[in-house]
Amino acid sequence: MSTEVVPQKYVFYYYTPSIVAAAIFAVIFALTTIAHGFQLIRSRTWYFIPMFIGALMEAIGYVGRIMSHSDKENLGPYIMQSLLLLVAPALFAASIYMVLGRLIAYLDAAHHSMIRLNWLTKFFVLGDVLSFMMQGGGGGMMAKATEESADLGQKLILGGLFVQLLFFGGFVVVAIRFHTQIVREPTVLASSLQTGGKNGWLTLLRVLYGASALIMVRSIFRVVEYIQGNKGYLMRNEVWLYIFDAVLMAAAVFLFNLVHPSNVILSEDRKGYTGGEAGLQDVEMQRHHGGRKHRDSENRQRR
Repeated sequence: MSTEVVPQKYVFYYYTPSIVAAAIFAVIFALTTIAHGFQLIRSRTWYFIPMFIGALMEAIGYVGRIMSHSDKENLGPYIMQSLLLLVAPALFAASIYMVLGRLIAYLDAAHHSMIRLNWLTKFFVLGDVLSFMMQGGGGGMMAKATEESADLGQKLILGGLFVQLLFFGGFVVVAIRFHTQIVREPTVLASSLQTGGKNGWLTLLRVLYGASALIMVRSIFRVVEYIQGNKGYLMRNEVWLYIFDAVLMAAAVFLFNLVHPSNVILSEDRKGYTGGEAGLQDVEMQRHHGGRKHRDSENRQRR
């Protein structure tokens, strides 16, 4: 007589999700999403749409945790919060990658980039897409709600997080090298533009560093969390999710409300910018010619 092996049921939560904490961060992310929406439309910085979508996903994710408070075994809200909170930072990273590429072009400093400017954004965004798909696929496997599928899903998510850390680490190296070079050998445009304050390109670069550091710490936390597994200390204690994920991601998104890329990049040429790559190239040509006129003026003064 054979006995059928029934897969063990996957335990969603080893605690009751806090409705107060989830509600606080749902509101925080909703507010920053609205602010990003206004900034996005006003400045027409369409390349920053991933940041807006990621913030919206965070808000919806915490709504899922609110729903889980009264029904911990409901699969829908669990998947909503688990998947959205997991993959949203990948969209933040995509926006950060695109901002650096545009900043380098804006400052006419492509020669200071370790990676050819045409490939810089594409390279890191492709890595981000790979990470996003791996984490999303792992989250989908966890939706089957069995121990076996959840274990495979966690391994796929862990792989996606390692890919994210690898590409993010490479991005930080590229950013630091560019920063070092542009400070040591500033271009004519970099020298003529504001560096400090909300409109300063150096301020924006520092914001990129700050947001990158927050995402890196959060990703390391997630790696440790998934290495420990569903029964590990981090997943069994809700407080760590809020300390090392919610707070850090809220800070990262809010940084770009304070210092929005539109304050710096194309701030003087925004009316003529269409939002596409062709528009960006047109503006860069204008900036380049402006820099050349500036150099010609200096030469005439010396004479």
